[in-house]
Amino acid sequence: MAAPRHFTFHYTLRNRDGRILDTSRGAAPLSCLEGAGQIIEGLEESLLRMSEGETRQVVVPPERGYGLREAELVQKIPRVRLPMDEVKVGDQFQTGPDRQAPVVTVVAIEGDEVLLDANHPLAGEELHFEVELVALRAATPAEIKAVGEFAR
Repeated sequence: MAAPRHFTFHYTLRNRDGRILDTSRGAAPLSCLEGAGQIIEGLEESLLRMSEGETRQVVVPPERGYGLREAELVQKIPRVRLPMDEVKVGDQFQTGPDRQAPVVTVVAIEGDEVLLDANHPLAGEELHFEVELVALRAATPAEIKAVGEFAR
């Protein structure tokens, strides 16, 4: 099996309506290691088929991005179970101390109960990227090791 590749890229992410959701423009490009799960699958696959210096429009369906929305990830809980005293719609917090613990969004407050959504905010969304592949090369042993240690 070939060593993973290291790629560096700029991107602008838009929703289906063309509204900009995020961009790396004006900052340093992102760097990722192939197969490390650092970016969504649909975007990584497209970048790895590009040549250095190439710019491309990439549309990532929900299934290859942040997944489809799952109704069971929306739950009503008693307000007293939240880790903070004050809460408002739109607040987000991690559900546990582990960095892999889900992040939830407060979507409604109904008296003493709060409706929380553990879906990714972009779940169910078709993602429209403009990407520029700045560099693509074999990953160094140090980069591979660093990603492995970070994943622990």
